[in-house]
Amino acid sequence: MFKARPKQAEILTYTNGKMGVSAVPGSGKTSTLSYLAAKMVATLDLAEGQEILIVTLVKSAVGNFSQSMARYLKTEFNLLPGLGYRVRTLHGLANDIVRERPSLVGLANDFRVIDEREADDMLDDAVQSWVRANPSAADNFLTEEHYANAYTRSNHWPDTLKSMALNFIRQAKDMQLDDRKVRDRLDRFGLSLPLAEICLNIYEQYERGLRARGAVDFQDLIRLALRVLEVDAQYLARLRERWPYILEDEAQDSSLLQEQILRKLVGDKGNWVRVGDPNQAIFETFTTANPRYLRDFLNEKGVQARTLPNSGRSTGSIINLANRLISWSLEHPIPEIRSRQPLGEPFIEPTPPDDPQGNPPDMPLSVQLRGEKYTPDEERSAIIASLKKWLPENPDKTVAVLLPINSSGANMVQALRKAGLDYVENLRSTTGTRAVVGALAFLLDYLLDPKNSPALANVYRVWRRDDRGDEDVERGIDTIVTELRKIPNLEDFIWPRTSDWLEDKVSPHEQPELHAHLVEFRGQVRRWLAAADLPIDQLILTIAGDLFTLESEVATAYAVALYLRRFAELHPEARMPEYAEELRAIAQGKRNFSGVDDDDEAFDPDAHKGIVTVTTMHKAKGLEWDRVYLMSVNNYDYPSADQFDSFIGEKWFIRDGLNLDSEALSQLQSVVTGQDYIEGQATREARIDYAAERLRLLYVGITRARRELIVTWNSGRKGEQLEARPLAALRGWWEQHHAQPT
Repeated sequence: MFKARPKQAEILTYTNGKMGVSAVPGSGKTSTLSYLAAKMVATLDLAEGQEILIVTLVKSAVGNFSQSMARYLKTEFNLLPGLGYRVRTLHGLANDIVRERPSLVGLANDFRVIDEREADDMLDDAVQSWVRANPSAADNFLTEEHYANAYTRSNHWPDTLKSMALNFIRQAKDMQLDDRKVRDRLDRFGLSLPLAEICLNIYEQYERGLRARGAVDFQDLIRLALRVLEVDAQYLARLRERWPYILEDEAQDSSLLQEQILRKLVGDKGNWVRVGDPNQAIFETFTTANPRYLRDFLNEKGVQARTLPNSGRSTGSIINLANRLISWSLEHPIPEIRSRQPLGEPFIEPTPPDDPQGNPPDMPLSVQLRGEKYTPDEERSAIIASLKKWLPENPDKTVAVLLPINSSGANMVQALRKAGLDYVENLRSTTGTRAVVGALAFLLDYLLDPKNSPALANVYRVWRRDDRGDEDVERGIDTIVTELRKIPNLEDFIWPRTSDWLEDKVSPHEQPELHAHLVEFRGQVRRWLAAADLPIDQLILTIAGDLFTLESEVATAYAVALYLRRFAELHPEARMPEYAEELRAIAQGKRNFSGVDDDDEAFDPDAHKGIVTVTTMHKAKGLEWDRVYLMSVNNYDYPSADQFDSFIGEKWFIRDGLNLDSEALSQLQSVVTGQDYIEGQATREARIDYAAERLRLLYVGITRARRELIVTWNSGRKGEQLEARPLAALRGWWEQHHAQPT
């Protein structure tokens, strides 16, 4: 039975109108909203065909919300679930709307929605095509040091353009500007805006690709759904009749278009409940979302503003630390950040004394804010040493290591594996998947250049992948790899004629086992070379059958084969170099790809007690663990716009420290408003916005911990990073109030 806290009970009295709820971490906001929805289904006099519409952020949330509602309807209201309500993501809702009226926005009845991977491929093609056609475009933006650097021009520069164009296209579509509208406004602007011109050219080619496919992307769906609602008043009226009540979860991640769509569906006098936590808005950098939309709604005339301040998740000490971060941000020493109000009230309050989900007993000594300056390797070693002591004593507890980016997570996983500690990953793709993909990439690299001795040496190491772990075996592998790298003419080993490198190097009489071993390897390589002309999916399956033994690895290789077959269908001109590059991108985490060991379902920390969860701060949102380690809290991953801070959006090879993503968006804004563009101003603004978002990310990390929290920082790869300013401030405050453990 759902036992409501006093503040939850206030929300459950809702009957009509507009209500906004600001909820702290662990306050049960989704449970409260799903119970409210179930209660409304049970008690409201809905007409036939009417539904309560619930809009949430991601697909996994749809399933969780539906299950929660079904449970409440069945156990507390004795009703069959599934009737009287609809739970949709914003993209799903937009698709529903556009599918009923595609002709209104110039689409065929059978229009197709491309997924993120296909959209990424199309954008990549558009960028590469533009770069080839404009080889001197980088001249105006590279530093003197990198001006003549071929690698920067062929790799870093296209990646920078792709990021810039992606954000430009997203923002243009959020402003309901297709490529033709942007072109018209840019032509009329009259002054040179080179970044906008670059992005628009890429936008135009990207849109030509969509039109050729009769398709739209996810951002188009939202834009076109709003357009449908604007041009067909009768259809809008029917939708308002169908959905007389709209409940919105995770409203802090709402974008302008999302808000406009829901406002249209609600109308001036409609019924709309928005629930979220502006302090947990951590996706601004990657999307067009902005927490100000929820904040403005909460202050809007006629909106019932409510709070859910009580949280039973954490101990009192962890709550106090999170609240101190809010207080510090409200008085942030940098006025520009303070003016953004990165964090704000309500403060987290513990649960009432009789709450069934009360806070864990307070343990101040279980909060450790480490001031030591670690190198990245030292930081990982310190955490592993701590885990080795803690895990045997707490087999029934959950523990997570939270990192700011996926690559840091992958490094931590490697360290845990080497230390022999059990772990589970909740990253973009798991280490197991990346290892399989990386092994296949090494094979394709060799097949691209069969005379390349170092490439063959890499293939040998991959071939021996199941034999690693023993030091003596590792030394033997290294010895053979070294010898293979030195072969001057590989044909003397693979296809010997007058001279046989193997016979000369390894005597079959003196070293029969090693000789037989290398003969077996040579035969394997010959088989792969003979298969190189097969279609890419068949080649991958052939290699996988010889290379992998674990069922999960074989299944992942099968998924790779299907992926590359689809890639080949979309890119008929692709050959081995393109396939190898695609696999490298997956192995490096640059492509979204799920192997069979990557769980697409909602992650449940309590299913992994006694082992270490490794995840990013972003993927940890909504989750909780008994013990949490926050790593890399330095002034690169959590900058405060101080003079020594560096920013991930400012590439080292771009002149004057410009953030080209932000500068391009500023030029788009100038095109739309007609205002002058001032170079560098957007970069300075982006620093402030990013610093504000990273404060919220730190807040999210702290509030993942139930009982124990350890925070550390490192000096970065070059040893130049400092302790993040908010961590230093929290540590100083903590040490004034608590004795730090030794």
